[in-house]
Amino acid sequence: MLIIVPPSETKRPPPDHGRPVALDELSFPELTRLRSRILDALITTSTRPDAFQRLQVRPSKAADVARNTRLLEVPVRQAFEVYAGPLHEGLGAATLSADATKRAGRSLVITSPVWGPLRPDDQIPAYRCHACARLVGMDRLEPTWREVLPDVLAAAAEPNGVVLDLRSPTYQAMGMPTGLEDRTVVLRVDQASFGGRRIGDVVAKRIRGQAARHLLESGAEPDDPYVLAGVLGERWPLQLDAPARPGKPWTIRLSASD
Repeated sequence: MLIIVPPSETKRPPPDHGRPVALDELSFPELTRLRSRILDALITTSTRPDAFQRLQVRPSKAADVARNTRLLEVPVRQAFEVYAGPLHEGLGAATLSADATKRAGRSLVITSPVWGPLRPDDQIPAYRCHACARLVGMDRLEPTWREVLPDVLAAAAEPNGVVLDLRSPTYQAMGMPTGLEDRTVVLRVDQASFGGRRIGDVVAKRIRGQAARHLLESGAEPDDPYVLAGVLGERWPLQLDAPARPGKPWTIRLSASD
């Protein structure tokens, strides 16, 4: 089983003290050279007068952009501790049971536009860079990652388990696992609740994180989309849709209960 989650724009600030990132110690070491290239481009971009435009952030994020210029010096945290957006809140990595934490360590991958695929315990600094940022010398990062990420994700998936992709289309554009469409499932949250009240994007993201948590805590190892739907269906009403055409993933449409 492989669970693919996005990063988050919201990140916890770095600790006051600690060692900086060691690129050669991150998971998927075959990506070290590419990570170094992206870091160099991000650092250079963040020093420029047009950094806000290139990184697509508001001037209120000036401190984050300034920190980008020191990314090779900033103290690190575990990736699970760095990301603090709604999906990661729903996942609640810090409060997973011991067994679920072990399962997350071997089954969960975070796909960052800067670092690429990360395991939960990889040590990284807080940074500011969206997948749509236009870095000096590289431009948008999706095409760069699309050249390598599909094969890396396919290799990270277990031979017979499902792949649950919790990313938005923007982050899916970085690459889907190569050749695993028949067992890849994209999770969507219907934003109309049973009472007809529309839920917001923040709630939908949090529910996607809760779905990952439910799967990790369940102890289940679903080997096809139907079994996965059965596990998630223990908590939420849902609909499983087969691929619209060959080469596309399955879709689970999950309904948020009131």
